[in-house]
Amino acid sequence: MTPHFLTRTLDRSATVFLLIVAAVGILIPLSNLLLPADSPLQVPTYLMALFGKYVCYAILALSIDLIWGYCGILSLGHGAFFALGGYAMGMYLMRQIGSRGVYGNPILPDFMVFLNYKALPWYWYGFDMFWFAAAMVLIAPGILAFVFGWLTFRSRVSGVYLSIITQAMTYALLLAFFRNDFGFGGNNGLTDFKDILGFNVQADGTRAALFALSCLALIIGFLVCRAIVTSKLGKVLIAIRDAESRTRFLGYRVESYKLFVFTLSACMAGVAGALYVPQVGIINPGEFAPANSIEAVIWVAVGGRGTLVGAALGAVVVNYAKTVFTSGALAPYWLFMLGALFILVTLLLPKGIIGTFNAWMEGRKARNTANADSAAAEDGVTKPHLAEKA
Repeated sequence: MTPHFLTRTLDRSATVFLLIVAAVGILIPLSNLLLPADSPLQVPTYLMALFGKYVCYAILALSIDLIWGYCGILSLGHGAFFALGGYAMGMYLMRQIGSRGVYGNPILPDFMVFLNYKALPWYWYGFDMFWFAAAMVLIAPGILAFVFGWLTFRSRVSGVYLSIITQAMTYALLLAFFRNDFGFGGNNGLTDFKDILGFNVQADGTRAALFALSCLALIIGFLVCRAIVTSKLGKVLIAIRDAESRTRFLGYRVESYKLFVFTLSACMAGVAGALYVPQVGIINPGEFAPANSIEAVIWVAVGGRGTLVGAALGAVVVNYAKTVFTSGALAPYWLFMLGALFILVTLLLPKGIIGTFNAWMEGRKARNTANADSAAAEDGVTKPHLAEKA
């Protein structure tokens, strides 16, 4: 009998992680909506939006861990896919403003009226429909990742060279989106959102729904990644990570495997960006900054590369620390602290938080098993000796 999907792909840590995410996704919105404001258990709306941002970052970290932790592709430009998904959602939200903008134009967003646009650019067509915007959240980063991956993997670019090229890609997009004539709001980006699917984006109920959807997306993304890495495909990806030349010699089309997982990872990053924008309320070219992509890699390294759970945990832990330490006297030194954290984790915890914990648990189980076998062997020797005396 074929084992059930969940029992076949989930271990204890993965199951606990999913249960925690599901509980958080249910309890925090209910706490915000049902409990009175003076209740100590009530989660304020601003905190729920902040936690929602952390969840979106966890999805981004999962997408990076899928390609880096299991396939050995170190992308320093995954923030580009995150930002493209965010811009796709932002374009939909801008089209929903209609005549309620500052200039009252029912078709053109305010920044286009200000810049004397005569008509809506062709690439904005269709973004007044949610289904089209939702499709573009996946298609835009997916196409970019497919084309980029096809060109680089086909040329067998890997290692540090691939990392530098991904960084150059996101920097090029940063410069392009900064231009006012590019049609995406220039330096200011897209903001002043009003509605999403007819609901006020600032209302508590809408924010609660967005938070719950973010947690659901994290669960689905985790299950997809877990299904991949525990399958035969996942074994091939690990083989590519550990010995790419040998895997190619065995007859596997390494480029195809890399291209598939890279494109899937980009689509996941796009979904994270799309959920991020309505909760934060703005998307601008700063999201393309290479430093953001490098920081996302640090999340994965801190939590534990190649563990999935660790990647999500690292995103939450590091960003919570960023929120705490950038709001006080240590704010100017946050980047130095982040760099020091990365160095310390690399030197002292090379497997990250979860990876180190898993290694410690495996070592403990091995010692307990060895002690039990030793005790059983001694017991087997003692009993025959007592029998002979009797």
